[in-house]
Amino acid sequence: MSRPITTALFNALNQDNIRPFYAVELMFDSAPLRMWTGMGDKTITVQGASQTFTGTGSLLSIGDLSEVKDLSAENLDLSLSGIPSEIVSLALQEPYQKRVCRLYIGEQSTSDIVEVFSGKMDKMSIADSGEDSVIKLSVESKLVELERNSGWRYTNDNHQSRYSGDTFFSYVTSLQDQQIAWGRKSV
Repeated sequence: MSRPITTALFNALNQDNIRPFYAVELMFDSAPLRMWTGMGDKTITVQGASQTFTGTGSLLSIGDLSEVKDLSAENLDLSLSGIPSEIVSLALQEPYQKRVCRLYIGEQSTSDIVEVFSGKMDKMSIADSGEDSVIKLSVESKLVELERNSGWRYTNDNHQSRYSGDTFFSYVTSLQDQQIAWGRKSV
């Protein structure tokens, strides 16, 4: 899949020595959690705006990321270890399922990045010991939504719950046993 890349990032990636990094954006309701795989804070341009990402060094681990040619849904696993208690409490208290997660790749000499994965947070497990905490997060691809049943029914009641006053399905039950002469004279 082709992705747009800025000239600055393209030039930085074509140098002899490059320093690539990953950046993760977890869109919680209270505030987004932004982390990158380097040290210290880094200002990164995300969707046209400068955002500050917190450095995690080697504490942020990103699972296998694969590109597929078909439209199969791939998942992404993230793991964050040695984290402060405020992030653990955020993970425990904040609703996270179906919240957006984006993964970017960039080069340290520029603030431009490219989105390489986008999905929704699905399952989170927390292993909290006295010495450190580890949060593991599974992120579903956007394509998983295509495989899910919408839960909608083709009935008047269900249609009215979504579009009150619309009469589109109001005659479906009366048409169910109707005999229709098609291409011949009716008897």
